[in-house]
Amino acid sequence: MILLWALPPGLLIGWLAGGRLRNIESRHLRKGYLVALALGIQLLIFPLGRVGPVITWGTEALHLLSYGLLALFLWINRRHWPLVVMAVGLLANLLVIATNGGLMPADPEALARAGSHRAAGVLQEEGHVGNVVRMGEDTRLNFLGDWLYLPKQVPLAAAFSLGDLAIALGLLLFLPYAMRSP
Repeated sequence: MILLWALPPGLLIGWLAGGRLRNIESRHLRKGYLVALALGIQLLIFPLGRVGPVITWGTEALHLLSYGLLALFLWINRRHWPLVVMAVGLLANLLVIATNGGLMPADPEALARAGSHRAAGVLQEEGHVGNVVRMGEDTRLNFLGDWLYLPKQVPLAAAFSLGDLAIALGLLLFLPYAMRSP
């Protein structure tokens, strides 16, 4: 959800700098379907508000697969410097997910403060929900997990990680860069 916060300012900055949306197409991003596939997987395994994940089995492998697809896309398109910023965030997320068995550690308190009370409750009771595991002493690299949050008063509030923040920053930088004439 934090990525949705980067879209409007990125587009606005690009437009104010004289860029146009049609110029993004001229950047020749290769293998864009990898992003669509990865985001589709994420939507299927991610608990959204009061609704649980669509797919509840094989979540760990699917989570790693989605990040692998994104990593492949960023590697293929590494010539665009803002995508390198996104890659740093993606690698941080991939590292913490891989070290925790395919699940992202999340702080139930951060989820609750972001307004995801149901997910926070299930996470607290069961230890994991969707593609996240309760952050605790047995999880590794907790500082890279979902412990930051946007308050629930903010539309599309969510708990997020430092990696998510870097990915959003990369997107915020990429949009004005890509909207300029090549």
